[in-house]
Amino acid sequence: MDRIGTLKDFLKQNPSDSFLKHALGLEYVKLGQDGLARTQFEEVIEHDPGYIGSYYHLGKLLLRTGQPDLAKEWFKKGMDAARTAGDVHAFNEMRTAMEDLD
Repeated sequence: MDRIGTLKDFLKQNPSDSFLKHALGLEYVKLGQDGLARTQFEEVIEHDPGYIGSYYHLGKLLLRTGQPDLAKEWFKKGMDAARTAGDVHAFNEMRTAMEDLD
């Protein structure tokens, strides 16, 4: 079975699992299905704002699709979430991504 199918099956059993939703978003990115990936990352952030990796990947997706201003907004939100969680590594990744935009 393909990864997307497997992840969807797991999500049927655990529909609120942020890790599974995030992983599904990453699989969509690999396939170039940016709209589906964006939806997954946004759902993760909406239901689990502490799931920091989704901010970064959403920001990178928005950059790749020509939406740098929106990407900046998500990186800023992600930096706030990372600061709150004490996740220095994620904070620095998003700060670097933002600095690359300037």
